[in-house]
Amino acid sequence: MDVFSHFLAVCRSGLATLSVDGGSLPVSLFLAGLAGSLVHCVGMCGPFVLGQVVSGIEGERLAYGEWRRLAGAALAPYHLGRLTTYTVLGALAGSMTSIFASTAAYVWLSAGLLSGAALLMLAQAFGLATGIASPWSAALARIGGPLTSARGPAARYALGVLLGFLPCGLLYGALAGAAGSGSAETGALAMAAFTAGTTPALIAVGWGGLIARRQLRRAGRWIAIPLLLANAIVMLALASSRF
Repeated sequence: MDVFSHFLAVCRSGLATLSVDGGSLPVSLFLAGLAGSLVHCVGMCGPFVLGQVVSGIEGERLAYGEWRRLAGAALAPYHLGRLTTYTVLGALAGSMTSIFASTAAYVWLSAGLLSGAALLMLAQAFGLATGIASPWSAALARIGGPLTSARGPAARYALGVLLGFLPCGLLYGALAGAAGSGSAETGALAMAAFTAGTTPALIAVGWGGLIARRQLRRAGRWIAIPLLLANAIVMLALASSRF
């Protein structure tokens, strides 16, 4: 029994270490974005990325060297637009729960949101949380269609801002985690980290095209599932720290 009690004490100590909101939540959401992007974002947002890259190539038929092709595939304005939307949403989510920080209900609200984030990460790991078809997502896709073929940085930034509102289970899980922080600053930082995590896979799709998109989705499952499971554990640790 002494050995078992010691084991429980070590586990509790480890969870307490993981539950430092200022550091663990942004790191967790960065890894969640990295993992989820391999199996989800490349399929949902990949067509918008490829559309922008193709449009850029068609608009630069002359003197379009390898370096310019790679720089164009990075789509910096588009990803900056996504960063803007996700960071603002994270700040709003965290600030909404911070209103209840001085009340007894905050403990349960924050723990519930973080537990919900853990469940959504688990659902994503097992392929149950995907893009959510709705009139809202269809309307966003229609509005974003013309912007996909535009070559100016302003249009690409606007497309990133717009598509940041596309509903999906992975995004909802990240926002639930940000809301559970009870802080506008932590929520914004966490969602900025989430955006950074989703970016490399989308850049790879821009560089490698359809082949990279297929390969990432096929091979990414072996990486994504353990990372998403680990994220679920971190979210549960953060939820337990509220009590």
